[in-house]
Amino acid sequence: MSLVELIAQADERGLAASGLACLDRCVPLLGGDDEVLRPLWAGLVDDGDGWGERVAKIRGELEAGTAPDGADEGEDVVGLARRMLDAVPDERSGAELRAWAEVCSVAALRIHQLLDPLDRGGTEAVDACREGRTDGASHLVAAELRRQVVVLELIAGHGAGAVRQALDVSTEGRRILRAVVSRRARGVRG
Repeated sequence: MSLVELIAQADERGLAASGLACLDRCVPLLGGDDEVLRPLWAGLVDDGDGWGERVAKIRGELEAGTAPDGADEGEDVVGLARRMLDAVPDERSGAELRAWAEVCSVAALRIHQLLDPLDRGGTEAVDACREGRTDGASHLVAAELRRQVVVLELIAGHGAGAVRQALDVSTEGRRILRAVVSRRARGVRG
């Protein structure tokens, strides 16, 4: 099943996990630490109470962050990450949640595409990947696509019981993105 189909079938918890996992993997671009989104991850286990307050607090923390060196070359990857943060809905329900999951999916894939020096595709290549056509996708983009699919499948199959596993998938992706940004920064300085 394609990523587009998985998002279309996801329930509210799945949509929230999908958007949050994409944002979490890209939070180093916003200068955030590994723990900044933990309150939202914890909120995926309950019924969504306090989601809006958690979002407001996290936005305030990330507004003060600074992007690492090497993170803003080419098209603005920091701007794409900021778009994900700005689109977080104030309530963990409704059509805004589905729209956020879509925004985050596209932005995260595009960020990975822009950071991969071997990827020359454009936004149409991101759309093709999301629809299941992955021929020619770079390793970095293909890995991000797999992580997005895994998060949605985990939550669809196990609900709140899979939140920890989804967080683990996101943590792995965040480490990879941080390493890519660090490598690019060394290349810029060298």
